[in-house]
Amino acid sequence: MTNQAPVIGSKNVTGTNYSGSAAKVYFTKRIDAEHLIKLYKMINENIFGKVAIKLHTGEKNGPNILPRDMVQAFQAQIPNSAIVECNTLYHGDRFTTESHRETLKVNGWTFCPVDIMDEDEKTVDLPVRNGFHLKEVAMGAHLVDYDSLIVLTHFKGHAMGGFGGSMKNIGIGNASGHKGKAQVHGVDPQNVPANYLEWPMKEYFMELMCDSANATCNYFGKHIIFLNVMRRISVDCDCAGVTAAEPTMKDIGICASTDILAVDQACADMIYNAPDSHDMKERIETRAGLRQLSAMAEAKLGNPQYELIEID
Repeated sequence: MTNQAPVIGSKNVTGTNYSGSAAKVYFTKRIDAEHLIKLYKMINENIFGKVAIKLHTGEKNGPNILPRDMVQAFQAQIPNSAIVECNTLYHGDRFTTESHRETLKVNGWTFCPVDIMDEDEKTVDLPVRNGFHLKEVAMGAHLVDYDSLIVLTHFKGHAMGGFGGSMKNIGIGNASGHKGKAQVHGVDPQNVPANYLEWPMKEYFMELMCDSANATCNYFGKHIIFLNVMRRISVDCDCAGVTAAEPTMKDIGICASTDILAVDQACADMIYNAPDSHDMKERIETRAGLRQLSAMAEAKLGNPQYELIEID
């Protein structure tokens, strides 16, 4: 039985007023496989065929990545599915396919196929519809081998984006490790500054990320859904590995939607409503992270208004 909560998206953290219909965002405070699967079954009507599960698998031994047992139980419910990833632009544990595969083993992602979509640096250009800055983005070539995409995201902070939700997961994560991620980060792929602090940031970066997410969403159409897991909410991304800051706020729960903006908006609103979210709010605001949400609204990538429907 579901209980409908008030529409809180109409007073969202971007401070922008909207009118019209509301997207549905389903929510549970329980973070476990049973409830993740329950949420999935409420939004999976258009998931079919060969299914990609976009997951941030993390740097080696990262303390905050999603629990392997929970993801394994979830993946087992989805026939003909694989976890998908791409290599990274920065020189870390997943910079090359070889080191990426070793990292997958260390982190326990061995229970199902894991497709490194830009293996051998192969890419596919997907068009951006009415983008802010980009007309196309080089994605991992294997992305187009799939009929449907499940975006399974650890919602947390991010050093450049302020926060990392569903948009970050596909906006950066589906872009090929070198060419595509250079496009999304606004740097020359032949001359990437070694220090990421020298890469373009703030509003410009959020708009680039939105352009890339736009390309993925337009490619899959109705055959894409979003699940944000709000646990171990560090100010740092899972790409920080063992150096990630210890979370300073409590776990919140899981949000699920067919709408990318609504699901990220709902999670951001929950962060801002939480009494222990000072560090996360500071991280978001110092990086202009809320531009992620307003950019998606301007790009008509989703609905900033939502009904939050609690399932338990």
